[in-house]
Amino acid sequence: MMMQRRTFIGALAALPLAAPALAQGAALRVTVVGAGYGGAAFARELHRLLPEAAVTVIERESAFHSCPFSNGVLGGLWGEERITFALDGLTRAGIALRPGEVTALDPATRSVTLASGEVVEGDFVLLSPGISLDFAAIEGYSEAAAEVMPHAWQAGAQTALLRDRLRAMEDGGTVVVAIPRPPFRCPPGPYERISLIAHYLATEKPASRILVLDAQDGFSKQGLFEESWAALYPGMIERIPGSESGEVVAVDPATMRVSTAFDDVSADVANIIPPQRASALAREAGLDDGLGWCPVEPLSFESTVAPGVFVIGDAAIAGEMPKSGFSAAQQGTACAAALAARIGGADYAPRKLINTCYSLAAPDWGFSVADVYAQTAGGITAIRPGGGTTRLGADARTHAAEAEYARSWFDSLTSELWG
Repeated sequence: MMMQRRTFIGALAALPLAAPALAQGAALRVTVVGAGYGGAAFARELHRLLPEAAVTVIERESAFHSCPFSNGVLGGLWGEERITFALDGLTRAGIALRPGEVTALDPATRSVTLASGEVVEGDFVLLSPGISLDFAAIEGYSEAAAEVMPHAWQAGAQTALLRDRLRAMEDGGTVVVAIPRPPFRCPPGPYERISLIAHYLATEKPASRILVLDAQDGFSKQGLFEESWAALYPGMIERIPGSESGEVVAVDPATMRVSTAFDDVSADVANIIPPQRASALAREAGLDDGLGWCPVEPLSFESTVAPGVFVIGDAAIAGEMPKSGFSAAQQGTACAAALAARIGGADYAPRKLINTCYSLAAPDWGFSVADVYAQTAGGITAIRPGGGTTRLGADARTHAAEAEYARSWFDSLTSELWG
């Protein structure tokens, strides 16, 4: 695509604070917090563009657990190993990997403190820290309550917990899925989850039902999901939207009660997805500027409140781009290119960013949406028409092909990042 070129350094000049400068001859040190989709993509691209730079990725987990495709674990399509990735691929690519949990960030010095007390200093810091869950937004919900009513919105142990509770439920039980108001990670994710839980129930426990308590009235890919539910799971899924008292306001793990403003329902299995914000690390460093999510410069993803600190992925306010793993990876490569241009004193050519999102309603029933976004000094905006969506009424062959494309897309992306 032909793209209008803008001067990246000129855009930086508009910032109210000066960005950090490197001493002449000094090696560039870049600290990356988080080895997920955004952090891994940024680290690999920056290492490719500036192989002499010292890029260090700090990650608290020994392996990465992917939220994309985690719903397949719940639906019995595959095991946890399908969404679990070792991180040694980053070290093989020449990137330093430092295990540890970052407990504090000093934006002024661009240094991070680990739980061990160690301080890691850098010339620039890239945060791809993900989300934090606002348990307090739902009365009675907490980290302890999530051990009884899993959210499973951070993949790994919570995914396994929800899967096990579904397996233990007797046939004829009720699964309650609570969905918060946006913004939240992966807008179509809860509805894919509903679909694949329905697939499991239809296969193993067909007398069971799913009650969806949704704070939203409309949702991503609504027509495609509802079409698949009618075709595959007739009568199994009931959804109550926000305008009909669908928003969950309280839970009681001891009795498995889930409450809206006007109704109380009993669940055999409860999947409570709470409202979300940027990670606690980002908010405690003041990078959210009191907004809950972190504002960034759209050309560079540099924090608007902390020069030299970059935020990508779910934690960032990235214009019209959704919070998704693929969005984070796209932002990571664009951010690395912008930083490399700055270090090299070159112009940065704004990119066309892409988000491709596949959803599965069954092993052989998939559909997708793809959008293109323009990166400009004024923001990141969708190009319309610039993408495409699986059409309503598509035949079985189309849906089967989309399901295969989804698996290939996931395998290709994860191999590039952690292989």
